[in-house]
Amino acid sequence: MASAQEQGLKLLGAASGVSPYVIRAQMALGIKGLTYDYLPEDPRCKSDLLLASNPVHKKLPVLIHGSRPVCESLIILEYLDDAFPGNGVSILPTDPYHRVVARFWATYVDNKLFPSCIGILKTRKPQERADKVEETLSSLGLLEAALAECSIEEEAEALFFGGGSLGLLDIALGCYLPWIEAIGCLASMPPFLDATRTPKLAAWAERFRAAEPIWGLLPEADKVEKYISTVLYPKWKAALTAPETN
Repeated sequence: MASAQEQGLKLLGAASGVSPYVIRAQMALGIKGLTYDYLPEDPRCKSDLLLASNPVHKKLPVLIHGSRPVCESLIILEYLDDAFPGNGVSILPTDPYHRVVARFWATYVDNKLFPSCIGILKTRKPQERADKVEETLSSLGLLEAALAECSIEEEAEALFFGGGSLGLLDIALGCYLPWIEAIGCLASMPPFLDATRTPKLAAWAERFRAAEPIWGLLPEADKVEKYISTVLYPKWKAALTAPETN
């Protein structure tokens, strides 16, 4: 395995250790068997390197390959797969149709599932919270069906969304598992991934957590709970109480 210096890979990531998007990039690097230098950043005090590497959004993570920055976690996943085709297993399917299906669901997870899930904690109104819970459960039900479809395609029980190995959608959804668990605990709810309601997803989550190199990257749910309570809750409260400006 080439060293991080030989590969010229650096990852700018949050120092908190709980960002699902940074963890997503770390998972892809691990699956591809790539070494890299991890440069922790404080999002509240952005470094010159971060601002120069991602001048548009000024957000993490940023992968730097040589002197070239790559931004946005899902784009980083695809870049690593294309830039290092001989390393590890392929993250994206080789079939064009299966590739676009994986991209569709990965985007769905980011744009629909997670916003609904974390939205449960961002409102104090009972009906709004109930609506967010229903949206979250509905989204998980659709992903349960998508995993079942993978089994039909494989003509056998699919271990992962990527078939026999971890793929794009596995990483895209799996990085949120500690957050989904933490949100349920903070909302005093039973687990969202339930063996009765979503048996395939529940079994998939167990396999995903135990897979190499995932098990060492996912934070414990209580660490995410602490981050939500000490960092996000105050931020949300400040946003709600901020005076409106014309």
